Amino acid sequence: MLSLLLLVFACMPFTASAQSALSGVVSSVEEGNMEGVLVNARRTGSNMTITVVTDDKGRYQFPAAKLEPGKYALSIRAVGYDLARRAMVDVAAGGDAQSDLKLIRSRDIASQLTNAEWLHSMPGSDQDKRPLLSCVTCHTLERILRSKYDADGFLQTIARMGTYANQSTPLLPQRRLTGRDTDLVGEDRARILRSQAAYFSSVNLNSHTTWEYDLKTFPRPKGRATKVVITEWDLPRPTIEPHDVVVDSKGMAWFSNFGEQTIGKFDPKTGKLVEIPIPILKKGSPLGALSIRMDRDENMWLGNMYQAAVLKYNTKTDKLEHWEAPPEWNRPNTQINMTSPMNIGVDGKVWAQNNGFAGVHRIDLKTGKWEVWEPYKASPQGHNIYDVISDSQNNGWFTNIGNQHIGRIDAKTGEVKIVDLPTKNSGPRRASMDAQDRLWIGQYRGNRIAMLDTKSMEFKEWLVPTPWAAPYDVALDKNGEAWTGSMLNDRVARLDTKTGEFVEYLLPRNNVNIRRVFVENQSGPRTTFWIGSNHGASIIKLEPLD
Repeated sequence: MLSLLLLVFACMPFTASAQSALSGVVSSVEEGNMEGVLVNARRTGSNMTITVVTDDKGRYQFPAAKLEPGKYALSIRAVGYDLARRAMVDVAAGGDAQSDLKLIRSRDIASQLTNAEWLHSMPGSDQDKRPLLSCVTCHTLERILRSKYDADGFLQTIARMGTYANQSTPLLPQRRLTGRDTDLVGEDRARILRSQAAYFSSVNLNSHTTWEYDLKTFPRPKGRATKVVITEWDLPRPTIEPHDVVVDSKGMAWFSNFGEQTIGKFDPKTGKLVEIPIPILKKGSPLGALSIRMDRDENMWLGNMYQAAVLKYNTKTDKLEHWEAPPEWNRPNTQINMTSPMNIGVDGKVWAQNNGFAGVHRIDLKTGKWEVWEPYKASPQGHNIYDVISDSQNNGWFTNIGNQHIGRIDAKTGEVKIVDLPTKNSGPRRASMDAQDRLWIGQYRGNRIAMLDTKSMEFKEWLVPTPWAAPYDVALDKNGEAWTGSMLNDRVARLDTKTGEFVEYLLPRNNVNIRRVFVENQSGPRTTFWIGSNHGASIIKLEPLD
């Protein structure tokens, strides 16, 4: 009976009656007590920030287990509002500290908008705005919309921006050696650039002192979306770009560094970061790794992008191996972003893709032999094979972000079959395969999560409620809920696939730029969700309380 009571207590959500380390009420003159305000607590000298959200009575509470004794600086996130005054509080052993927070209207709401809120505010059609989805890879839309370029100025700027590698940021720009084979060329490209330049110059400040359209904000979290605790650890350099984060069975968080030649190994218990160097194989080519995935032995596999190699880090022996693309496929634009090592045990082969010319590779790990499939070789322009993932038989499945294609490569015959997602031009991006061989897909331009049953070849789609969510990746948890994150709106979306209900959690900082998502299925009914803040140089853990 005692064991049963302890289990029930452990599974109960945190409530007002539970012991808290720190609590208070958040209010403003305009709204009174405010629901959905994110309250952040950071202890002096720490790189860790804990965040909770106010309930429908404006009350916030930090669970006792989350805050150690010490002096904490408090901050908030609530678009349109700022703290009325600086807030510091002492948390003693045993907790029960109190701090009510007063908010005032912000004088600069534009600086608080997410990229998605800018897109939602701007006039024009979705087709006008969609090119901006490529800009957020490197920087915020606020940079564009505060600029004063006219159409001619934007023509030059857009052309110059296209010469940078996609792992560039304002702090760490990197030039491409050349463009992709799949890029549009000639008059088609010139026509599109002229159209983009004309639109961009119509929504910025090139002939105005302020924007001639209303700045629209999304509602704050409410209801279930307030029942969450978020932990964020800052990494030691602002140039670290944790693109993918995965957590092993020992609780260690591993990440790929999008702009530098390192693998990150982060211990959430101690806050210690170990950076494992990756060799530079192509001097002069951009640096950084995009994906990191675990095989069934929890070795880490990475695509080393412009360095044109697949990497394996053995977590038991600390040995790093690499397989370089052979010369015929190791071109100046070769970009091997993704690997799929989950089913190597079937035939000893690993899948990868080549973003330089819309190709898919398969590498025999014993012989080192590389194979290639180029399903769009006859007409590559406009196609972009983004991800490759294997099923239980180690067949390869790929996504084509250039339109709405999902492809299958038969592991035995090499036959390629391509099918269309129901939503046209939906931009399928990252994908994951569940234990039932169902492929879960983030539809970047379609604002949807999709699932393909690879046995029946039937699709299901779910529209994410917040506009311009632009799902990048999808992960299914042990409870059958699908999780995704947004590069644009700083929200994590949680989908009940049985009811179709979404819960969207807002993150503490602006411009998180979520890429890969990971769910850690611990014992008990709850899921812990992990991401890297690709533009914020931090690791984020989200723990729902229901």
